Amino acid sequence: MSMISFKHVSFRYNNLNENTLTDIDFEIQQGEKVLITGKSGSGKSTIAHCINGLIPFNYKGDVTGEILVNGQVPSKLSLFEMGNHVGTILQDQDCQFVGLSAGEDVAFALENDCIPTEEMQEIVDAALKQVDMLEHKKVTPQSLSGGQKQKVAIAGILAMKAPILLFDEPLANLDPASGKKAMETIEQLHDKEGKTIIVIEHRIEEVLEHDFDRVIVIEEGAIVFNGTPDEILAEGYLPKMGLRQPLYAEMLKLCGAEITKEDKISKIENTLKFKEQVLEKFRRDVFKKRESSQENLLRLEGIYFKYFKEDPYIIRDISFNVNKGEMLAIVGNNGSGKSTLLKTIAGLVKYQEGSMYYMGECIDSWSAGKRAGAIGFVMQNPNHMITKNLIFDEVAFGPRNFRMKEQEVKERTENALRVCGLYAYRNWPTASLSYGQKKRLTIASILAMGPKVIILDEPTAGQDYTSYREFMTYLSQIREKGTAIIIITHDMHLALEYADRGVVLSGGTVIAQDSMDKILSDNSLIERANLKHTSIETMGRIFDVKDLSGFIAYFTHRVTGGEIHD
Repeated sequence: MSMISFKHVSFRYNNLNENTLTDIDFEIQQGEKVLITGKSGSGKSTIAHCINGLIPFNYKGDVTGEILVNGQVPSKLSLFEMGNHVGTILQDQDCQFVGLSAGEDVAFALENDCIPTEEMQEIVDAALKQVDMLEHKKVTPQSLSGGQKQKVAIAGILAMKAPILLFDEPLANLDPASGKKAMETIEQLHDKEGKTIIVIEHRIEEVLEHDFDRVIVIEEGAIVFNGTPDEILAEGYLPKMGLRQPLYAEMLKLCGAEITKEDKISKIENTLKFKEQVLEKFRRDVFKKRESSQENLLRLEGIYFKYFKEDPYIIRDISFNVNKGEMLAIVGNNGSGKSTLLKTIAGLVKYQEGSMYYMGECIDSWSAGKRAGAIGFVMQNPNHMITKNLIFDEVAFGPRNFRMKEQEVKERTENALRVCGLYAYRNWPTASLSYGQKKRLTIASILAMGPKVIILDEPTAGQDYTSYREFMTYLSQIREKGTAIIIITHDMHLALEYADRGVVLSGGTVIAQDSMDKILSDNSLIERANLKHTSIETMGRIFDVKDLSGFIAYFTHRVTGGEIHD
């Protein structure tokens, strides 16, 4: 039975001259689990809006062709009626919350359906428990971290009985272990309740490891691939489309493995047949790691912070250095204190104990404004940063506040917009940008000010692989000039590829400082901090590699163009 059918569907938004979707034609059968992926701006979210009814109700434009969802024409139903057919988790969680607490938000749809209070409480508790958020039932959504908000949004969908579940970037703000649990929850909904699942996501590797039936790739508003995961991995389609394939698939290609769809490498354990080919490559090549400067730029000594006097400390006894030209990754589970730590460094909140030093000078008494000239901070949620109506003015805001000459403001703003792929939109209103584009806009606004230390909270969340590589390449270039980069990230691939060191947080304190290959070869550390078991590590264990950290470091740098000496 067809649950979703698009027949020659095209769509153009009212404020655009060209189609966003062109001749989209596909079907999704009952009980299928389908990944829809593509570069930013390819039209993925527009397809999602057609499925859940936001087009034509919230987003106006011209639609041609035929759309059927669970046998219904979305445009002929109200949004409330569409909610009975499709449950949606939005990428931007702040747009989804309506309750005053996490529990109330999960109960919202149930209240609308007049579910008896006792039954509703049981459903709400069960849904929150499934995502490990029951203890936050009475907490306001605004007080939760980005990852915790995502969990509550998922719980709200779990409480609903819609036969089709649509997840728009469900992994964007979750730590790796929580992301895996979210995907396992989606898998359970599919297997136990027969739900039809559609996931729109950039993090392809994390999705495909959960037995998806099909992958649909969208490029410039058209379908360019519609097939099985084994087909897309064997043919190497993803890199050709500017998307990231699983890292272990890149490794196999690098080692000259001839992969067919019959090898079924969507399950990593099926790569064992290529063991000798991979290990021979590992034994034969050596690589030289990048040597970073040991000149200290920023130093933290015994930092403690809590929001209220009667509360326990959120971060405790935090000490580490950041060197000139270094990229430092701050990793750990949701709620471990990562975002709070970066706010203390940027001066957005005042730590109660400890001291910080910038280029040898104590900055404990510096104002947030003074720190902004030395330490730039990009928040996780772009909606918390954007203040101007036009994109150019948003990026120019900081340099203008520093009273730079207008010509310099123009040059800095345009350069930052080019780096972040937004130059073509410089005269657009900020409100017209997607969530991922807003993320890039806030990054551009900090880059334009040229600080010596740049802090980025989940800089690549919601970004396609092409934008991710372009942006991280730029960050690598500016650190070569001495700028230090501090990133919070749940993307272990990013940390492996680009970070010189990692600082691991758990329970508000530092539990490890080391290179990322050593951190991600330590099983106990991975489990304690909810880090991701990368596919390189998993393959190394399958192949019984003794030097696991060396194996991880070698293949990470080899497949991403690191310096190699044969």
